[in-house]
Amino acid sequence: MTEREQEEMIDRVRQMEQLYDRFDYAVHHTPAQIEQDPELREIKEKLCRYYREGEWQHDYDADQQGLLPRDLKRGVLSQDGLYDLLWELRDALES
Repeated sequence: MTEREQEEMIDRVRQMEQLYDRFDYAVHHTPAQIEQDPELREIKEKLCRYYREGEWQHDYDADQQGLLPRDLKRGVLSQDGLYDLLWELRDALES
């Protein structure tokens, strides 16, 4: 991996982490608002694409190999965090 690719990955993880934190708050505090708020719907779609299209797996694998800085916040890369959050939203909306 080149230095530029690593920097791009770090930037992507930071961006996804910010989206993850915002979405996590919404899921746990205002889940019904997510489908009505265009910005939250867009965040949901970005996180879903990140997870489904393989970027999450690529970033997770790089983290496991020690290629990301230790001080980088990376809750979005926890093994089940993003997946579980999306299921929590589904459960909250069905309640």
